[in-house]
Amino acid sequence: MTVRVGVIGAGMIGQDHIRRLTEVVTGATVTAVADVDAGRAAEVAARAGATALPSGADLVVSPDVDAVLVTSWGPTHAEHVLNAIAAGKPVFCEKPLATTAEDCLRIVEAERAHGRRLVQVGFMRRFDAGYRQMKEVLSTGSLGAPLIVHCAHRNPTVPESYHSAMAAQDTAVHEIDVLRWLLDDEIVSAQVVTPRATSRRFAHLKDPQIMIFETASGVRIDLEVFVNCQYGYDIQCEVVGEDGLVRLPDPAAVGIRTAARHGTGVLQDWKDRFADAFDTEFREWVASVAAGTEPTGPSSWDGYAATVITDAAVRSLEAGGETVTTDMKPRPAFYGDTA
Repeated sequence: MTVRVGVIGAGMIGQDHIRRLTEVVTGATVTAVADVDAGRAAEVAARAGATALPSGADLVVSPDVDAVLVTSWGPTHAEHVLNAIAAGKPVFCEKPLATTAEDCLRIVEAERAHGRRLVQVGFMRRFDAGYRQMKEVLSTGSLGAPLIVHCAHRNPTVPESYHSAMAAQDTAVHEIDVLRWLLDDEIVSAQVVTPRATSRRFAHLKDPQIMIFETASGVRIDLEVFVNCQYGYDIQCEVVGEDGLVRLPDPAAVGIRTAARHGTGVLQDWKDRFADAFDTEFREWVASVAAGTEPTGPSSWDGYAATVITDAAVRSLEAGGETVTTDMKPRPAFYGDTA
């Protein structure tokens, strides 16, 4: 079957995913678009050969929509996801699942009441080839028990609208999700400390930040978030085990020798770094919808966990670096035993 997808939110991310669904992924077509800006919805829908609808609520119940993609403003996510669950339609929601833990739990409870998984959250790192290779190595147990994880998430620059809490909420949230998945372990506390600030930042921003997490089994994670590093978009991850370590590979790039130097290029933004992961993410989601099976990507529970952990990190930052426990609810059996 061809999966008919309705897209709520026609901004940059929504348009990129529409391109992906219409030009890259097979087995899907975009049939409806809704956006708070009706003119933009009409323009984007016309380019995709779709129909512009007045609201997300209208789109969810449309008989021409089999599955829903939510790429609207974060505070609206909960409403659209809950509407999709009520309609019994699969829904892919870009992160965050919701902007509060309470709204995430409302989604979790609605999905459990429905009786089967309908929701997938857009944490694309789990679909990246390098992270999947790391997961395979860790799953064999050949490195022994994981002990320490070292990570870095660096951006060349960020706009003036980027504020200090976004280092956890918009940036580190990707590491938070993928590390829960890599380690099959839950994060139970967060601490954020701020070293000497870069002069390249806007005055209101604390940058860089060092985030320290502890998991239920005692693994310690240190994550450098540096969003004005200047030189490029750079993602690093290394898991140290009892008997060895595994490191995330850098993206493949040609080596250049010139002027007595040898080097490789550094990517400049997340869209280039994770383009293949986005494509794989949507291929697998569309395939699950077409087959009528539950999605295998990040769940509503994963969306809830990410929100709780980022909330703890923000509280630590605001408290001057105190360690903050996550106080997460017990994981329902509905979502399995591991992250």
